[in-house]
Amino acid sequence: MNVDEVKALASAIREEVAKAITGQRDTVDLMLTALLAGGHILLEGPPGTAKTMTARCFAQALGVAYGRIQFTPDLMPGDIVGSNIYNFQTGQFTLTRGPIFCDLLLADEINRTPPKTQAALLEAMQEHAVTFDGTTHSLGRNFMVVATQNPIEHQGVYPLPEAQLDRFLFKHRVSYPDAQEERAIITHHGGGSASHNIEQYGIKAQTDRKTLEAALATVGGVTLVDDVVGYIAALVRGTRESPDLEVGASPRAGAMLARAARARAALDGRNYVIPDDVKALAVPALRHRVILSPAAQIDGRLVEQIVSDLVDQTEAPR
Repeated sequence: MNVDEVKALASAIREEVAKAITGQRDTVDLMLTALLAGGHILLEGPPGTAKTMTARCFAQALGVAYGRIQFTPDLMPGDIVGSNIYNFQTGQFTLTRGPIFCDLLLADEINRTPPKTQAALLEAMQEHAVTFDGTTHSLGRNFMVVATQNPIEHQGVYPLPEAQLDRFLFKHRVSYPDAQEERAIITHHGGGSASHNIEQYGIKAQTDRKTLEAALATVGGVTLVDDVVGYIAALVRGTRESPDLEVGASPRAGAMLARAARARAALDGRNYVIPDDVKALAVPALRHRVILSPAAQIDGRLVEQIVSDLVDQTEAPR
């Protein structure tokens, strides 16, 4: 597979998702970028903005094994990864796999469960494997988490720990649609049939595991020159030196941003990364990895604006 075929594949997936989802093109583009970069994405937004619906349609368009977990305050780690259950008839333990054993996992309202349960995803997101009772079980190279969460200002939510946030390639804020899109949503989904049944939209699978592995291999071959590597490093290090940020981005952030830039280049049909790829992905890749300083919080500064200013201040290669 070459980059032109990756671009064509992405266009086909976008068209399938658009059968059910009005707007949200930036959300789907970031999900595609995360998929081809081998990363995970966190979608944050108020209820009713089609976060869950978009993830379900995305999985349907990919045609991969799909799992869904509705996170609740009483959810336990074993409910996610599974466990070994003793069978009294055979006198042996039987492995019961949890919903995490899939290719694309929708972690719905991930911040409605306590950190103890959230931590069950740490190993899976980093190593694409889970371990219980001393045995490690692989989840496959294509494993991806699409998590949704309500803003922390809402009632009944637990903020995600920094270690968990750092494992997400992107954090994307899903906003309300504009007036034209909202009218289209009401027309499209306000009829007599139930809109939650995505089978009615005729979304057809565009990939399989073999195709995705070929696409990932193609993205891995995209050229990343030393000048762009230096630009990414300067940007990440700049977050640690900014007086507006108490905690900057980790080295993992730079490596993941580089992978994401490669994926974006392939989605554009290019086999080389340009600085604009990095600039376009800097805010969603870094906004959740930094913490505002007390002074910036008092002044009401937004982390997105601070990261954008850092991008503008960091000299890009020509």
